[in-house]
Amino acid sequence: METVTHSSPFDSFLDRMRNPASLDLVRSIKSFIVSFSYTASNPETNGKRIQEFFQTMEDAIRDHPLWASSSDDETDNALEGLEKYVMTKLHSRTFASTPEDVKIDAEISEKISLLQTFLRPQHLDIPSALQNEAAWLLAEKELKKINAFKAPRDKLLCIINCSRVINNLLLNASISEDHVPGGADDFLPVLIYVTIKANPPQLHCNLKSIQLYRRQSKLVSEAAYYLTNLVSAKSFILDLNAKSLSIEESEFMESMEAARLVNRVPQETVTTIDNRSKFGNLMDPGPSTLLHVKTQTNINGGSNYPYMEAEAGELTVGDVERLLSLYKDVVTKYTSLCNTVRHLSVSRTQT
Repeated sequence: METVTHSSPFDSFLDRMRNPASLDLVRSIKSFIVSFSYTASNPETNGKRIQEFFQTMEDAIRDHPLWASSSDDETDNALEGLEKYVMTKLHSRTFASTPEDVKIDAEISEKISLLQTFLRPQHLDIPSALQNEAAWLLAEKELKKINAFKAPRDKLLCIINCSRVINNLLLNASISEDHVPGGADDFLPVLIYVTIKANPPQLHCNLKSIQLYRRQSKLVSEAAYYLTNLVSAKSFILDLNAKSLSIEESEFMESMEAARLVNRVPQETVTTIDNRSKFGNLMDPGPSTLLHVKTQTNINGGSNYPYMEAEAGELTVGDVERLLSLYKDVVTKYTSLCNTVRHLSVSRTQT
């Protein structure tokens, strides 16, 4: 399988922009980037403005003396370099720029984290011939890279590489397993499963960034097909319920509830500790300053497990009561979780 790499003509583009003859192009690019600082953030409007700018710059580059004798490929490489430069500079202004997009990403991530605890290939009717953990792991690895890049092209390449791994799996299965290829009927369920296994960060915002800011002339053919399928996979996951899967509704609900219980334990425990700390200072010395800072960091978005990074010497007498309460809470919730899982296992056995 051939994997598309992220090497690009970016360095070549920068070299030409350092040429004094390109001063007029440099001024146009910098002026456009600066102009974004004076406008309200609106993804659709921004996308339209950026696409219009790319088209204007494409005409300017094709007519420019520096590219007078360039081939179409060389000119296209310059436009790829332009897109990467502009979108890297504007990343903080254009990526995850609205509360609505951030909320959607949080919902998707949470939904996937729940599904990861129980979803199996058979729930998506994936044939056994296509169940290849090694191939899936490679596809997941490629998809997880998507958030590491700022340029739309690089993000799209992650999707292409992931999808080609899946396509290669389908091809091999049709040859070695005598499996009749089902096209999108085979491809999409595997892509959905890989996406759930990978849980790529900020999936919604990454897809939206590609849709809005990748040069439209490049969103065709293979790239458009793979992108459309991942957008469909995202929508499927977001709307997923028992009727979407080959699973009994009661089993689905029990599995989701058990998953929620697992995910809820750390945060509820942290909240309990924080509430106690508001009223515990009159009764004991309380935790050390260092430990207090760590606990607050946990509550505001770091690790959900207080005391995990604390050293024995940092603990105070006041921490003993909190640690005992933490222990009791964890044991109680763990016992409840075991009962739920045991009930779920019995239900599956009976069915």
